[in-house]
Amino acid sequence: LMTITLQRLHLTHPLHFVIGLTLWCIWFVAVYGGHAVACSVAPPAPEQGVFTLVNAMLLAVSIAAIALLAALTVGCCRMAKRHEGRLRFNATVSAGLYLFSTLGVVFAAMPIMGIPPCL
Repeated sequence: LMTITLQRLHLTHPLHFVIGLTLWCIWFVAVYGGHAVACSVAPPAPEQGVFTLVNAMLLAVSIAAIALLAALTVGCCRMAKRHEGRLRFNATVSAGLYLFSTLGVVFAAMPIMGIPPCL
């Protein structure tokens, strides 16, 4: 069943046009929602600065999202080189959208490294 699903969702499939932006949206909701919940339940002391468990967890989730989106970007780029026509177009557009989503996570996550949580 998993093999059939992976074959149907090959990196040239048009569904990849929306997967990157959907993953970015899930990351955004998880990180900012998790941040709000963590700050309301157990806010760290302001003296800790950026080196807190809250920031560490937000950064870990962000790095995982960046790694996944970057891997999908590279995979689509490689797939685009192997195909012609519509399949190449699908893979190329998907790679661009995955790259856009990856950069979105990178830039939105940058404050995690420089701003203390729960201010």
